[in-house]
Formats: sequence, C-alpha cells, structure tokens
Amino acid sequence: MALLEAKKIASQYQKEADKCSSGMETCEEAREKAEVTLEAQRKLTAIWESRSRQKGWRQEGVAKSHVQSQGNVQAV
Repeated sequence: MALLEAKKIASQYQKEADKCSSGMETCEEAREKAEVTLEAQRKLTAIWESRSRQKGWRQEGVAKSHVQSQGNVQAV
C-alpha cells in the first residue's frame, strides 16, 4: 500500500515538473523573441538618429543614445 502511494506521489511530482519545464521553455522562447525584436528596434532607432544628425539635429539635455555609445551605424 505504501509503495502504491509513493508511486502516486512521484507521478504527481513528475507531472508538476513537466509543467514547470514546459513553462520555462515557453518563457525562454518569449525572451529570445523579445531580445531579437529589441535588437532590431535598436538598429532602426540608430539609423533614424544617424539620419537626423546628418540633417543637423543635435541632442541636448538627453541621456546618451545607443548611437553615441556604439559608434558607427550600419544599415539594416
């Protein structure tokens, strides 16, 4: 009887562990997608900022941007 109960509890723990692993995989996939999207947005922002600077825009009183900290900007 104790062995049957132990198997039942072990099975429940395994199901919970599987749910947790699945959730972690989903979370990791979402994080990776967000990271790719963020990098693409940074590149686009850098391009627009570079174009603005070429046309005479000057950044005043604003924190340093990605373009300033990264140096040269390449088109996407």
